[in-house]
Amino acid sequence: MMKPIIREAKPQDKPSIEEIARLTWDGEDYLACVFDEWIKDGNFYVLELNGKVIGTVKLTFLPNRVGWMEGLRVHPNYHGRGFGKMLHDFIVEKGMVLANEGKIEALEFSTYFLNKKTIAMAEKDGFWVKARFFVASVRVSDFEAEEPTRIEPRIEDLTLGIIPVGWRFIKRSEEALEWIRRNAEVYEYNGLHFLGPKNGTTFTPLEPGPAVLRVLLPAMAWVAKEKNREEFSLMLPSSVKPVLPVFRRIGVHIWDNAKEPNVFVFRKKLGV
Repeated sequence: MMKPIIREAKPQDKPSIEEIARLTWDGEDYLACVFDEWIKDGNFYVLELNGKVIGTVKLTFLPNRVGWMEGLRVHPNYHGRGFGKMLHDFIVEKGMVLANEGKIEALEFSTYFLNKKTIAMAEKDGFWVKARFFVASVRVSDFEAEEPTRIEPRIEDLTLGIIPVGWRFIKRSEEALEWIRRNAEVYEYNGLHFLGPKNGTTFTPLEPGPAVLRVLLPAMAWVAKEKNREEFSLMLPSSVKPVLPVFRRIGVHIWDNAKEPNVFVFRKKLGV
């Protein structure tokens, strides 16, 4: 058996990566949808074993000098053999090089609370949890869809200190505002705002209480329907914990019925 190698992803790797995506999260993985964009963006890597692509990982530059680790996947047939750790270590090493070049000052990533191996690996590597969120699902068919208005956001519209854009989390700043204008869609409905990534349906209400959400859900359902989705997700700050039972009553289902935040955002400061 040949030694596994990690190399830059190429356009011809697409079928292999589509196969990994099909076998991840019951086929709901977003990897296939972002493949072309990630190839163009760079810092997208694959793990190859005996000529077969069996894993992926990506480093994305985010505002505030953050290197965002994402897309770490290993083909299910190769789980439990240390390939995930190999990819994790590779991208951390890459981050350190970029920090020494003055391009980033920290590595960050988000993960689901059941990814125990990833969490243990990160903590061992000196990452710490900088924020916690709840992720929830909502069925489009539960609502009479209402069309919202696309808007150009202003800094005062960004009411959260850490803003989820899908599964990426951005610290509020003028630089973050510019990034959101390029990479997200911000909507207004009845004077209230929500946002989501351009290529996804994981939405963030910018005023996150249940009363606001009740108003926004039909508008979110409209956007999801336009993107041919039967369901959409919500990222909600940990401060909503006391009102979780109310969310359930309005059709918002927290993943795995978690009573505590189920998404962790990790950070590791690099350099001096």
